[in-house]
Amino acid sequence: MKKIVIAAAIIAAGAGGYWYTQNGAGSSASANPLLDYVPADTPLFSGQLTPFPLKAYLQSISGNYQQYPSNALTELDELDSPMGKFFVSIYQQYMEGIKDPALLLKTFGLPDEVKPYIYTLGALPVFKIDVNQVDAFWAVLDKAEKDSGVSHEMRKIGDVDYRAYMLSDDSAAEKVELLFAQKDGILTMTFSTSLTKPDLLEMAFGIKKAPQSLAASGILDDIIKTHGFKNNSISFINHVEIVKALTSADSNLLSQQLTLLLASESTGENPLAEIRTPECRAELTAIAANWPRTVAGLTEFSVSEKESHMAASFVIETKNQPILAALQKMRGFIPAHMDDINSTIFSMAIGLDVNEVAPALTAIWDDLQKPQLICAPLAQWQSELSQQSPAMLGMFTGMANGVKGMSVSLLDFKMTTHDQDYQLESVDALVSLSAENPAMLFNMVKPFAPMLADVQLADNGDATDLSPILMLPPELGIKPMLAIKGQHLVMYSGDKGLQLANKLAAEKLSTNGMYSLSADYGKMFTPMLTLLEMSGEPVPEEMKMLKDYNMRVKMSFDVNQQGLVIGSVANSKATEKK
Repeated sequence: MKKIVIAAAIIAAGAGGYWYTQNGAGSSASANPLLDYVPADTPLFSGQLTPFPLKAYLQSISGNYQQYPSNALTELDELDSPMGKFFVSIYQQYMEGIKDPALLLKTFGLPDEVKPYIYTLGALPVFKIDVNQVDAFWAVLDKAEKDSGVSHEMRKIGDVDYRAYMLSDDSAAEKVELLFAQKDGILTMTFSTSLTKPDLLEMAFGIKKAPQSLAASGILDDIIKTHGFKNNSISFINHVEIVKALTSADSNLLSQQLTLLLASESTGENPLAEIRTPECRAELTAIAANWPRTVAGLTEFSVSEKESHMAASFVIETKNQPILAALQKMRGFIPAHMDDINSTIFSMAIGLDVNEVAPALTAIWDDLQKPQLICAPLAQWQSELSQQSPAMLGMFTGMANGVKGMSVSLLDFKMTTHDQDYQLESVDALVSLSAENPAMLFNMVKPFAPMLADVQLADNGDATDLSPILMLPPELGIKPMLAIKGQHLVMYSGDKGLQLANKLAAEKLSTNGMYSLSADYGKMFTPMLTLLEMSGEPVPEEMKMLKDYNMRVKMSFDVNQQGLVIGSVANSKATEKK
């Protein structure tokens, strides 16, 4: 069973590539007919509210898969589970087609633009996507059956015929089936268990509307308005509904399913009994009200056959003002070049006001201890927390007084072969420490680093060569320079490092973020793979697929008025097919 789950995850990973990328502007989020079949109390939802240009997006990323090895799934072919082989066959058909988007769409029967949805009916996951040639999709499943020896059973509910594939072993007490159906040009994939009643299947297959639908709830419009997302694609996890399900027997569809599932267990104690008490229900409900949802939406979007660029925000909403205010006080400085994912090969920055860390964490610690909780698991957690005071942090952060952030950026590098060995020819990089008084901070550090005892840094930006101090050999190609540039203590190498250091000198300290990480895959891996090829050594197939991988990504973390924000940016450009 475990191998089946792993293989199914592979399929989900392949499909996930276009759930993340969403499109355009539109009207009210509730004006989508499919939302009438999604219950308002769904714990999880992710939906494309306007047509997404799937063909153009696949064209922009297809060049990244030209080097994909044909035998990459050889090990998975050896799975002893028929259903494992079934999923691998589907994934292989997907990977064979992704190099040619037109072929991929034709193979799976998908139109040029799609509106995928994934949500749950209680605990039952449902996935929907547009199809314009459903026979082509059935052919994909037929091939997977032939490759694996798996067979399906045809069934009918209402006016919908559907395929059922048994996922569980014959010996399993709980029978789990994978279901596929098509109605009105929409392909639906879902599951069937002992909890899947006919009315639930009717809702999943678009036969019966939800009694209280997501369309009528206004939830999606509220998320878009609150967070300033583009009016096209929204995702959320509803913490309130999940807590309801865990703490009560019948407050929503998920809680009813959990109650039936636990009642069907003939042995063992109810694992939810401890929190299904009036005290736990009240306290967990209050916590969920303070942290109601995790939501996601796009803030930037642009897709063409030549380039795809999108930015998304994932927000853990909170109404806990003391914790939110404490976290905001900890925000520090992130250099401006971190916003440009095309300017570096790899960059990482931490923005943190060190002076505020201990007071802020103490404020959060104090808030988490009031009011005193009664619910047994929460009370135990609160008791353990009370013994972990963050006040001692002040002793350590005092050594870094005035620090607002630090960053590391690799701008360029060249490698060469010498006597069948690889070595760096040059490196352009920048390391920065941003502080209110970087000169004072440097002088404080010097007693702990004897090699720096004789180094004197001028406030005018003049640099000191650290090569003799660090005893770096000239053939290494690195000449680190140390300087104070404005409010930043910097160490740089190469002309590009110097240029970025001078640019950073003009930046004043501001509280603009907490964390940022970016990478350019092509710039990172292509030089190294070229060297391997030049050396005559065999290049592993898994590494070949990384060559000329034309994609840049960025992740960030920050805090705003709505909650904790995880940012994500992805940029991919079409490359010439090999």
